[in-house]
Amino acid sequence: MLFAELASTSAAVAATRSRLAKVELLADALRRLTSDEVTAGVAYLSGELRQRQLGVGWAGLRELPAPADHPTLTVAAVDAAFAEIAGQRGAGSTTRRRTMLGQLFGAATADEQRLLSGLVAGEVRQGALAGVLGEAVARAAEVDSTAVRRALLRSGDLRAVAAAALSGGEPALAEFGLTVGRPLAPMLAQPAPDVTEAMRRLAVDGAAVSVDDKLDGVRVQVHRDGAEVAVFTRSLDDITDRVPELVEAARAMPAGSLVLDGEALALTDAGRPRPFQVTASRVGRRAADPAQLPLHPFFFDVLHADGVDLLDEPASARFAELARIVPAAARVGRRTTGSVVQAQQRFADAVAGGQEGVVIKSLDAPYEAGRRGGGWLKVKPRHTLDLVVLAAEWGHGRRRGLLSNLHLGAAGPDGFVMLGKTFKGLTDAMLAWQTERLQQLAVDSGRYLVRVRPELVVEVAFDGVQTSPRYPAGLALRFARVLRYREDKPAAEADTIDTVREIWRASGGEPAG
Repeated sequence: MLFAELASTSAAVAATRSRLAKVELLADALRRLTSDEVTAGVAYLSGELRQRQLGVGWAGLRELPAPADHPTLTVAAVDAAFAEIAGQRGAGSTTRRRTMLGQLFGAATADEQRLLSGLVAGEVRQGALAGVLGEAVARAAEVDSTAVRRALLRSGDLRAVAAAALSGGEPALAEFGLTVGRPLAPMLAQPAPDVTEAMRRLAVDGAAVSVDDKLDGVRVQVHRDGAEVAVFTRSLDDITDRVPELVEAARAMPAGSLVLDGEALALTDAGRPRPFQVTASRVGRRAADPAQLPLHPFFFDVLHADGVDLLDEPASARFAELARIVPAAARVGRRTTGSVVQAQQRFADAVAGGQEGVVIKSLDAPYEAGRRGGGWLKVKPRHTLDLVVLAAEWGHGRRRGLLSNLHLGAAGPDGFVMLGKTFKGLTDAMLAWQTERLQQLAVDSGRYLVRVRPELVVEVAFDGVQTSPRYPAGLALRFARVLRYREDKPAAEADTIDTVREIWRASGGEPAG
């Protein structure tokens, strides 16, 4: 299949708001993929690359060659090119990646270049989410959509499910199940604005719910089959060799086979959680010495025990099994209650103990692998700052022609200090407005970046502050998203870098600058 056909489908999907029309367009494209193109084709239609790490960022998109006049690239050829780029290692690899990326773009038409840019930058926003693509897979393969959804819940891998459905139909889909040693996409929580709202939605008529501490660690899924143990991250990466203390903890539990869901944290001597970056850096180092910075597991769910799958069991049954198998010291802090007051107190205690907040869970809910199930609601204290826009990057994909990614700064002693970037939270109306307004403030307009006078104040919500060598103050915001513009507030009243440092200190960190 020509990559141009996929680019055309992607553009058509982005141009329609009709879910049914999106499904039909996607299903038609899926039918035309060859068997060896399905995995890559499904990834591209969902706005992703098949390769987890390409090794090329925004800089690699700054100087692109002129587009080709006629389409010649196939889906398989594009996938092979990306695989070769991602596989470059060692001295000179950055230069080689950029050269190879230029060759790929040089063989692409203008429409193909737009999709390629969006895939590399992670900005393909066409509305082809997993649910829509799942329906399209069912339509293309002429199978029951329930069979596709079940396989997705068990495997969490849309590309594998699509390949199975298109090649083997429902019998192939029925083979997807929980297999000890093969990770599942984890169940995720939906956000709730506060404890009261979360309890209103889940503790109906005073029904008891579980109020779990929300830990700011690394999500881990631990599989044990006899003496064999495997540990996976939220992104399903195998980190077994990096976390021997988690392996030993799993082996010590009274069960022959297990699949546990939880978090791993590095703790201070006082037992408080260390900043997320500390835990993440320990997990990221292959040669780390566990004795120097041990990780502590805190499990909150069990998906399989001694040959019995528990995914479809209510949370109350799973939690009881967890308490039977996992010692209290290795379980997440949890309180069962139907009282809003008690849930609020649990939230306050968790935050005071250095945790992120709480996750309130329905005791009737099954484990919905790979989904943000309505049975789990997370509540976190929301930090906000009024920051100044320093620059903005031109968008890609659906945001092409609009200023999108904002460079944010706090007031410092000698001007504004950059704390990071975000394009999250921006509505279509905000994108259109800021594109016009920021160009009015422009002091330097380039092909990729527009620098502006530091006059426009924006209110930003974020989850916390972390160290970062990329920015002058050594600090950056975590998961920043735009709430609103504050045209009523002059830049002189923006929050200061000292305020950001105080937030960092309050979280237990030590600022780097």
